[in-house]
Amino acid sequence: MAQQTTKIALVTGGSQGIGKRLARDGFTIALNYVRHGAAAQEVCRDIADQDGFAVAFQADVSKSEDVTRLFNVVEAQLGTPEVVVNNAGILSLSSLADVRDDDINALLDVNVKGVIYCLREAMKRLQQGARIINLSSTVVAVNMPHYGVYTATKAAVDALTAIAAKELRGRSITVNAVAPGPTATDLFLEGKSDDDIKALSQNNPLERLATAEDIAKSVSFLAGPDGGWVNGQTLRVNGGMA
Repeated sequence: MAQQTTKIALVTGGSQGIGKRLARDGFTIALNYVRHGAAAQEVCRDIADQDGFAVAFQADVSKSEDVTRLFNVVEAQLGTPEVVVNNAGILSLSSLADVRDDDINALLDVNVKGVIYCLREAMKRLQQGARIINLSSTVVAVNMPHYGVYTATKAAVDALTAIAAKELRGRSITVNAVAPGPTATDLFLEGKSDDDIKALSQNNPLERLATAEDIAKSVSFLAGPDGGWVNGQTLRVNGGMA
């Protein structure tokens, strides 16, 4: 393992906003991606342009062997992470009556199994005082039609967050989840009409969609010194939607 001289944050799912924000907080970023390597490298360059440092690592979090390899390579090249952000996730919409087996399996593989695999590796490896932050969703609180399977996967993330925090008793490692509401990301906006987006932006008292930076700031808080007494919680970052 390389000698560790700085604090490391591993962010799954190639998140631009979260990776850039944590880099500004002084973390070296291990940025995981599945298929979009060019986009991940662009994020790394953007971080370098802001005097930060990031390295992109390919791995499919829905495969346990990939997750083990990811943690091994990050440790070998950068060091043991102080922060792990389980951001990788997928979204597909369907009524429960019409949902396809392939979509059920894909959602469970990435959104649930992927979090479990990353938690398992992180809980074995992280040192005293580390932070784990999972990405949940406000849909768990509002029970929107056509979000049934997706909502079930994020409810599982909430439960895993609370249980992992208790299982790490005595190690000063916090585990929390951030649950965004409607956020202006490619994942959320894909397939939605302008009318859909306008209606969803009115669902909170602040009357706008969240930005990626809004969510990244909340992750930054939980990863930083001021968030050290928050543990086992799901923080709904949704402008008051629920």
